[in-house]
Amino acid sequence: MPENSLLNDILRRANESDASDIHLVAGHQPMIRVHTVMQPLEMPILSADDMWRIVSSITNDHQRRHFEQHLDLDFSYEIPGFRRYRVNAHMQRQSVGMAMRAIRTKVPPLAMLNLPEVITRLTYLPRGLVLVTGDTGSGKSTTLAAMIQAMNERYRKHIITLEDPVEYTFQSQKSLIEQRELGADMPAFSSGLKHALRQDPDIILVGEMRDLETTALAITAAETGHLVLSTLHTVNASQTVERIVDMYPANQQNQIRAMLANTLQAVISQTLFRRIDKPGMVPAIEVMLCTPAIRNIIREARTYEIPNVIETSRSIGMTTLDNAIAELFFNGMISREDAIAQAAYPDKLDRMLAA
Repeated sequence: MPENSLLNDILRRANESDASDIHLVAGHQPMIRVHTVMQPLEMPILSADDMWRIVSSITNDHQRRHFEQHLDLDFSYEIPGFRRYRVNAHMQRQSVGMAMRAIRTKVPPLAMLNLPEVITRLTYLPRGLVLVTGDTGSGKSTTLAAMIQAMNERYRKHIITLEDPVEYTFQSQKSLIEQRELGADMPAFSSGLKHALRQDPDIILVGEMRDLETTALAITAAETGHLVLSTLHTVNASQTVERIVDMYPANQQNQIRAMLANTLQAVISQTLFRRIDKPGMVPAIEVMLCTPAIRNIIREARTYEIPNVIETSRSIGMTTLDNAIAELFFNGMISREDAIAQAAYPDKLDRMLAA
């Protein structure tokens, strides 16, 4: 456990409550998120000195210098034999604040995540680009980790992950897995990806396609015969395609549509729901597979047609977000109120649930 006894106590209590996130802010009690709901821990209010001592106890000299210079710091923190955390330290009202996301140390099997069977099929792809999208906290990292682990258990390949920070830690099984962390092992995703292409990889995980250079390199890697997995903060397949194209200058957008049409294999868009049948969360998943029809739509800038193609291609594993939400509702897993609140087309889903 950390040397700071206050943080020790906070993390222990958060773990006992099955919290996914811990928020520490001077002037407030420690707050935790349990199944999407924020609630306080019954502990004293944190002072500015408490917060500085906590951050100092879990960072090294290099990290503290970075924090003092940039006033924001992303890093991972592991308590051996207990838990691993993704941490953001930041300044608010001239004092330190922290957000900590609890990460499972053991990668869950795909079969345990309530994901569509088609996602398992994607782990058999030899090449191309697979994107897992969704809001922060929607389970993207867990889905990708489970996919990587499935391939690790099946193939004798070289897998490189580029992450900010490293979340799940893998043990090489049949595959050789290397994990590189932004800041500690590479200066930027684009730099890490550029050099990864010279390291004889078969499969590359890019934590996030957050800028044009990283996106261009990821698409190039997929074009040259690698399987590339990555994430975007988009809510559906149509928005994902448009976000990628919009990263490029107008005079390059036709070219990138053609490249994307050739390399993209699937877009998996996740939304997490609080379960009502038992404690926990369950994902609703929109799945777009790149069939010839989808490739033509991307190439010809007709992305507004993507939802219709997904709707009419359920037999091959595609599904819209609203159909996935409806299935969870009819299986008794989520409430009607939550289903309609997060639907792409609330009025239409409302009628579907009433049928």
